[in-house]
Amino acid sequence: VQLQASGGGFVQPGGSLRLSCTASRSTLNGYSVAWFRQAPGKEREGVACLSDTDGTKYYPHSVTGRFTLSRDNTKRTVYLQMNSLRPEDTAVYYCFGKSTISNDNYWGQGTQVTVSS
Repeated sequence: VQLQASGGGFVQPGGSLRLSCTASRSTLNGYSVAWFRQAPGKEREGVACLSDTDGTKYYPHSVTGRFTLSRDNTKRTVYLQMNSLRPEDTAVYYCFGKSTISNDNYWGQGTQVTVSS
């Protein structure tokens, strides 16, 4: 499975962006999906995940209420809607998929998000 991320860019504080991650396979059924980010000099951190097993979504406190992960299986795409963006959200964002059958992990290439006035 190859994952192609897009949608990053430059936005002012308080603005919004929607990231997309499209899979090369015909469906994302059977895959738990997530978005991670990595800011310069910091470790990669998860910002949203969706369990394929039970549909549970998880967001860390830093993005709760501002970020929303959604999945469109018909388009093989995972989205990350990011609202009320802050300068501290500046990072390279990566999409991630994990097969619930094989436990194989897949990473998309990063997309840069810059929040600045």
